[in-house]
Amino acid sequence: MEYKKFYEFGLSDEVLKALSDMGFEEPTPIQKIAISHALKGRDIIGLAQTGTGKTAAFGIPIIEKGRRGKGENPYAIVLAPTRELAVQVAQELNRIGRNKGVVSLPVYGGQSIDRQLRSLQKGVDVVVGTPGRVIDHIQRKTLILKDITTVVLDEADEMLNMGFVDDMERILGEIPKERQTMLFSATMPEEILRISRKYMHEPEKVFVDPKKMVVGKIKQVFYEVREEDKIKALTRLLDVEDPSLTLVFCHTKREVDDVSGKLQQMGYSAGAIHGDFTQSFRDEMMDKFKSGEIDILVATDVAARGLDIPDVTHVINYSIPQNPDGYIHRIGRTGRAGKSGIAITFVTPREYNQLRLIERSAKTTISKAKLPTKEEVKKAREKELIDDIESIIAEGNHSSHLSLAGELFQRYSPQDVAAAALSLIAGDLEVDEIEERGRAGLSSGKGTVRLFLTIGKKDKIKVGDLVRSISEGTNIPGKKIGNIAIFDAFSFVEVPANLADRVISSLNDMMLHGRRVRVQPAKQRKVKTK
Repeated sequence: MEYKKFYEFGLSDEVLKALSDMGFEEPTPIQKIAISHALKGRDIIGLAQTGTGKTAAFGIPIIEKGRRGKGENPYAIVLAPTRELAVQVAQELNRIGRNKGVVSLPVYGGQSIDRQLRSLQKGVDVVVGTPGRVIDHIQRKTLILKDITTVVLDEADEMLNMGFVDDMERILGEIPKERQTMLFSATMPEEILRISRKYMHEPEKVFVDPKKMVVGKIKQVFYEVREEDKIKALTRLLDVEDPSLTLVFCHTKREVDDVSGKLQQMGYSAGAIHGDFTQSFRDEMMDKFKSGEIDILVATDVAARGLDIPDVTHVINYSIPQNPDGYIHRIGRTGRAGKSGIAITFVTPREYNQLRLIERSAKTTISKAKLPTKEEVKKAREKELIDDIESIIAEGNHSSHLSLAGELFQRYSPQDVAAAALSLIAGDLEVDEIEERGRAGLSSGKGTVRLFLTIGKKDKIKVGDLVRSISEGTNIPGKKIGNIAIFDAFSFVEVPANLADRVISSLNDMMLHGRRVRVQPAKQRKVKTK
């Protein structure tokens, strides 16, 4: 039976009131399925990512079975991959359990262990911790697990990816076998299934359609841009779409620093988090992002694990995720709590195959979109400027400059004075050019694109070799390949314009005659004039 309202689960008044105070109106799909089984004490395997309501799916049953005043040792433990997720889970459990007096404590590395020791000595009901710090407390005998009746493995696949498998198994081995075990994971690799078979008893499998979990109300699009144009493409989107809170994902710490630094230099309210920052700095940056003090947060995947900020409207993959699971985790940071969201991915021509792999694995469709035009960006910037000026006038913050304006009006027209002031404040509002794919390579042949290849006569390449490589790599018939010109160190090939992306994607980095080939649209040939 699937329940549609929280009161139908037979929850206590204390928990129902807490859920109402938290703004919970009705269970999410994962909660509808999981809570009733969990309340019966069943082991559960849940396929669910962050943002589906899984914390409440296991948290409500944990709190409902809470026992006030029955000893100092915890009765439940939740293992989480990161400090951020541990803190957020503990916070949510404390909100759910506040009317029942159930206390949850996060334990993690990076925080003073003495503070955690004092809290544990006072007695807590639920411990939420990262595996490493939990083992540390076990070794110190400051965390006693003999009274544990419920254990949760949250984001189990991430704990696997971060190398916590041995720690997870050691902790499970310390907990009484007569217990309830719940495992939640966005993906189910074989190693996680092995753990479930070893440590769980006839688990109830709770699966929500992966496609629905990934897509939900999230609009997914990609933009094809050159690597050097990404920052310009990013600012165009930020200007035109004007998102409230935006998460920008990069592969590396250096890229995070570079992107956030450039945005700040251009006047955007941006911050950054990655593993090299101190925990206190990361906490400060997260607080600023949650409160809206900054509206753009640039992050690496690891630093952003466990983020649960309902108001994030846009997730932008500045660098395409390295695997489909990474894509699922990233875009799950938007479209939360039933709200709509937008997931944007920047793709270079050589990354098309990776994009298609993500689509197949995530069982979703990522549509190609066109970047806002220069005119659209200019209009958006003008509107923002007008809004700022109207706000200043409405608040009366311009009054001290009225006499100066009067003096200028005696010498110049109001339009000239206003235009000069706007020019001083906003510059000329011009928008940087972005070279759109395919245009620069157009040859004189109608409907064809001229490509440049970094291989030539010195590599003992022949026309037949290029035709064969293109045909085999792209399934394009040889007769559709146009003129081929081979020079000493490079070559030119003409292909149909509608197939150029496929050729670039397939041939880029291919080994040919022992040499790695790079392919790109040829620069447009200049026409000499007398």
